[in-house]
Amino acid sequence: MIVIVLALIGAFLGGRTAAKRNGSKADVAQYAVGYGIAFAILGLILTIALDRFLI
Repeated sequence: MIVIVLALIGAFLGGRTAAKRNGSKADVAQYAVGYGIAFAILGLILTIALDRFLI
């Protein structure tokens, strides 16, 4: 659940960042995917850490 939420937040932030920099639609899509993947990886690490140390 954490992974999905963070991936969506990352995609939103990436798309917004590219749009602020006046990027084309392809730039917005690329930033959204890149940020989404990066945030999903962070969410995966966070999920594993929580599972390992709290449960």
